[in-house]
Amino acid sequence: MEAERLIEIGRRALAESRGALNIMAEAWQAQALARTVGGRLAQGGPMELRGDARGLSEIGGQGFSVLDHPMVLAGGTRASQLSEVTDVRGVLAGLALLLGEAGIALVGVACDTGEDGLYWQCIEAIDAADESMDRVHGMLRRLAAGEREKEREREGKRDSPYGVLHGPAGSAAGF
Repeated sequence: MEAERLIEIGRRALAESRGALNIMAEAWQAQALARTVGGRLAQGGPMELRGDARGLSEIGGQGFSVLDHPMVLAGGTRASQLSEVTDVRGVLAGLALLLGEAGIALVGVACDTGEDGLYWQCIEAIDAADESMDRVHGMLRRLAAGEREKEREREGKRDSPYGVLHGPAGSAAGF
């Protein structure tokens, strides 16, 4: 299944989640998807994104595993259905939205719970979502910078064979 579709399914499932455990499960699903997208981009995405993508795929690898969360194991991860990432920018933008929404939902769970174990799971998941969002935003910035550079190169090639000529037109003629 295409990444953008999985992200939309995750956003809808998170929005419809009721109860702390369901919200936690959806947050873990979002993190699993972020890791999987990161792994896919690290292997075959744009070269300028591969370092950040590798980092995204490893978030949460130390200390806890998204895939080991009991609520995720019960139903499996949507991320395992990922077949392709066609629009890298669109996927990253959607992933940033999903991770942000998951983080906000987790804050609500952490504030409402009186159970220490659940509270610390929420804090851990919030940290992972925040770190993942940082990586995703970094990749979006790199894409934008690369596009600006390509645009500058195209503009320079259009102006003259020697690049862009600056200054008033009259100064070249001696006026």
